[in-house]
Amino acid sequence: MIVQATQTHKTGNTTEFGFQMHQLIAELYPICRSITGNGVRESLRILQKYIPLEIHEVPSGTQVFDWTVPKEWNIKDAYIKNGRGERVVDFRQSNLHVVSYSVPVKRKIFLSELREHLHTLPDYPDWIPNRTSYYKEDWGFCLSYKQYLELQDDEEYEVCIDSSLEEGYLTYGEFFLKGETREEVLISCHVCHPSLCNDNLSGIAIAVFLAQHLSQLPQRYSYRFIFIPATIGSITWLCLNEAQVPKIKHGLVLTCLGDSGKFTYKKSRRGDAEIDKIVAYILKNSAQEYEIVDFSPYGYDERQYCSPGFNLAVGCLMRSSWGSFPEYHTSADNLDFVQPQYLADAFAKCQSILLAIDHNKTYLNQNPKCEPQLGKRGLYGSVGSQKDRKLNTMALLWVLNLSDGNHSLLDIAERSGMAFAEIKKAADALWANDLLKEKEE
Repeated sequence: MIVQATQTHKTGNTTEFGFQMHQLIAELYPICRSITGNGVRESLRILQKYIPLEIHEVPSGTQVFDWTVPKEWNIKDAYIKNGRGERVVDFRQSNLHVVSYSVPVKRKIFLSELREHLHTLPDYPDWIPNRTSYYKEDWGFCLSYKQYLELQDDEEYEVCIDSSLEEGYLTYGEFFLKGETREEVLISCHVCHPSLCNDNLSGIAIAVFLAQHLSQLPQRYSYRFIFIPATIGSITWLCLNEAQVPKIKHGLVLTCLGDSGKFTYKKSRRGDAEIDKIVAYILKNSAQEYEIVDFSPYGYDERQYCSPGFNLAVGCLMRSSWGSFPEYHTSADNLDFVQPQYLADAFAKCQSILLAIDHNKTYLNQNPKCEPQLGKRGLYGSVGSQKDRKLNTMALLWVLNLSDGNHSLLDIAERSGMAFAEIKKAADALWANDLLKEKEE
């Protein structure tokens, strides 16, 4: 699987590569996931077919900062039956029909009482909403508004939620890729949502294929990929890995990356971290519409990584941001809503971001008094057509001029208006000819 994905990427057929990510999403889509339980385990076992993922289990009741790991929730079946014994709401048709973490219930009830346990979307009458009750013991059903309108006031309904809420475990997956240094790049996505494709199966699929891709290449940084339940997962990971946290130099939370919307990047709490500058540079030079938004303490797991006690340089990359598209947290966030070409495009952006992170070094010019003679080193006008020679020469000159220990390669790319890859290529050539040395941290 790893070889196949890498070969497809090398051919440049990004749409076909996107289809492979979409196929992974389709495999995960039917599984009923929540913040704990067998759905998460089953999903992580599927990911183990793609990458050597290590699965961790944290017992219920474990104290993690101000939180406690909750009881484990699992569900076998759920339904609402009418007086004729027909399932008018059926968990087997969609796992969104049950409010996640619903306690067990089996009783007969009239609609007047049942209404307080029903959730619909009147503005989108064909869609089923996604609702949860993680930290309050309750139960409920989600149904389309059309289904709701067919329920009869004077009819008695049988409701059944065959679930369990017991001592168990919080489960998460982790893949560590060792690089040349101990400093780490953190890639995080959440695995707690049921059948929702953009939020967040798209983030899972892209993280998996990024891990595959990076496994084939030498890397300066080490990379840590974590697949966690939202909020409680990041809190748990941070609490249990607090000694590891100082090694994290850059990070991205990946979510909502499979739809057709413009790219959106939410900055880290710092606002001017290197990851913030790199993502802004990549999006600015993509010739596509994008938006950069400031950090706020609401959203995905970046708010835990960026809490004041950690203040990590972790941002959040999305296409359409959470809550900004009507399909968000509904049954319309399905396999048709996410498309291979958008997944492939998002993967390419992430790849460019990680390439810039890994190669954004700061150099010192070893011949700072006037320009060195490039011709005698075979560097002047050494490649391609006349246009290519000019671009190559200008990249060399920009790198030489700004390699004063105060400008990174990203700084040079931004100031020169040239592509980061071209600046890096020039820096590599100058370094190979002893005209640059890397600045020590």
